[in-house]
Amino acid sequence: MIDNIKILVVEDDEAINRLLCDMLNRSEYVTKAAYSGTEAMIYLEKNEWDMVILDLMLPGIKGEELLVEIRKHKHMPIIIISAKEEKDVKINALKMGADDFITKPFDIDEVCARVDANLRRYKEFSDRSMDNNIFKYKEILLNAASREVFINDVAVTLTSREFEILKLLLSHPKKVFSKANVFESVWKSEYLCDDNTITVHISNLRNKLSKAGAKNDYIETVWGIGYKI
Repeated sequence: MIDNIKILVVEDDEAINRLLCDMLNRSEYVTKAAYSGTEAMIYLEKNEWDMVILDLMLPGIKGEELLVEIRKHKHMPIIIISAKEEKDVKINALKMGADDFITKPFDIDEVCARVDANLRRYKEFSDRSMDNNIFKYKEILLNAASREVFINDVAVTLTSREFEILKLLLSHPKKVFSKANVFESVWKSEYLCDDNTITVHISNLRNKLSKAGAKNDYIETVWGIGYKI
């Protein structure tokens, strides 16, 4: 079991939802119950989740619609638990981005095993991604090998200097980099108090991230010191 794993359980049947949450809580996962697609969307927008367990027949936003919306921005495992048994329903759900499909009535031990297996694969993939120069922070994904940047899967075109600044900041989220740190790391030369050059590049980088759909101004100015993510 992985510490502090948060799972959103989207199921309109209160008894089934409670059963799933209780089962996951016994495995020491942190759960949140949602009883409609609309409620689930609110939780998805406000918080980060490591897994979603999703029914298809939901009031409000339907399960299939929610699945498509999640996959526009998120990469966590999604397990469908549904009373729909038709083969084409299962195939379509998997094509739309579901990682697994469990038919009701389900065996609780099987659900536990599939949750553990999907989370284990997700963690292993994430760990490998970091080893392969992938930097992730909330909506931002930077691939140092391909020199690509994405905000919610939308590509962002950066100059070489902007890319290196973002990579530096993402390498240690929350760490404050002085202007000298930024200049010497990116420009590869001695810092001679050229504040304007750094300020212009930071401003351009912020604007590009914002236009690409970033919900927050992730680059924070620490007055008198420098910048941090």
